[in-house]
Amino acid sequence: MPKAQTGFRCTECGASSIKWAGRCSECQQWGTLTEVGAPTGVLRALKPVTIDATRAARAITEIGADSVVRRPSGIGEFDRVLGGGIVPGAAILLSGEPGVGKSTLLLEVAARAALEGTRVLYVSAEESVNQVRMRAERTGAIHAELYLASETDLATIVGQIDAVQPALVIVDSVQTVSSSNGEGLAGGPSQVREVASTLIRVAKERDLPVLLVGHVTKDGSIAGPRLLEHLVDVVCQFEGDRQTALRFVRALKNRFGPTDEVGCFEMAGDGIVEVPDPSGLFLSRSSTPVSGTCVTVAMEGRRPLAVEVQALVVATTAPNPRRVTNGVDASRVAMLLAVLERRAGIRLGDKDVYVSTVGGVRLTEPGADLAIALAIASAATDRAIPHTLAAFGEISLAGEIRPVSSGKQRAAEAGRLGFATRIDDKSATIREALRVGFSAASTERERELDAAF
Repeated sequence: MPKAQTGFRCTECGASSIKWAGRCSECQQWGTLTEVGAPTGVLRALKPVTIDATRAARAITEIGADSVVRRPSGIGEFDRVLGGGIVPGAAILLSGEPGVGKSTLLLEVAARAALEGTRVLYVSAEESVNQVRMRAERTGAIHAELYLASETDLATIVGQIDAVQPALVIVDSVQTVSSSNGEGLAGGPSQVREVASTLIRVAKERDLPVLLVGHVTKDGSIAGPRLLEHLVDVVCQFEGDRQTALRFVRALKNRFGPTDEVGCFEMAGDGIVEVPDPSGLFLSRSSTPVSGTCVTVAMEGRRPLAVEVQALVVATTAPNPRRVTNGVDASRVAMLLAVLERRAGIRLGDKDVYVSTVGGVRLTEPGADLAIALAIASAATDRAIPHTLAAFGEISLAGEIRPVSSGKQRAAEAGRLGFATRIDDKSATIREALRVGFSAASTERERELDAAF
């Protein structure tokens, strides 16, 4: 009989090879190629399965439209991102940088659920139960309905679910759990696929919501195969600078709600605290107007946030002036500098320019162009813009101010926070916007003088 064809497959990344090599050509790991039977290319005939009445396909008009009952997590900002609460049987993946607060947030979610009488199983594959208990004491997440387990074996975790019978399961993290049915080490693509698919199957069969913690790579993407994001129902990204206390949770994928909502949190000494109205966190505390500052209203998802932009312009004799940015796009600032010099007549080619945001927030949308330009022009001319002025609008290379999305919502938020003067696309050009901004500063100064004398 002819000898069966064989091949080799990497146990880490799953890449195939026709011959053995000491190092995988795809993931560059040593000693991971193992011999496997190669496919013959012949497909066997499939025998159709008889469908019983309980599994027969039905017309979509015959299927009930009863809405799924969501269970609130007890944290309003997290429920905002999820679309109103946790759906039974949902698989939710939460990823983020190390130390950003993923475990702290999920432990708080577990404590709030246990406080409402829901039995929760918190499986930590990275910490011992004593370490989790210490963090729970610090954050006040102690409750009798919260069960802890420190397991790294998938079969043992499923056994814990059978024994505890929880209504909510949290696994921290999916990259540190391994299965005897998978190949390679924990965190490898094959292991992540096996662990995630098994936990998701358990969630769907029992209507048991499962929250998974995911690691990220150096570039910020979720570690493991891309299939992991396709398998789960919701993918949340936990963002934040470890130098600041502010944290954001964004939904990158949500089968049960919108993906344009953002939850805002603040890391405190006793845990993580939700911030329902974070606008005041991104404004300076100075009582008198200072040149080089301007407030804009940015959109984080569907939430408007008032953010202050600060600029500093300093004369220099260096042949290449410095352009330093923090919290804004450097290429966008370079374009605005060119527009200000060409369209508004403000000379900036022989000056160092520094632009930053207050509070560590990052502005990526073009709606902040007008505020950045006003702040730079204010710093260059040493003329302060009043605290009661807010600006939002996109600036084109022709010096025109273009409208931005959610203009009415931005204006309403600016009015709620007390910004009486608003500059937007009603000012057709950057020159007109600068004229309005500086005239508003003069008017406010005159009012202060009148009030003083």
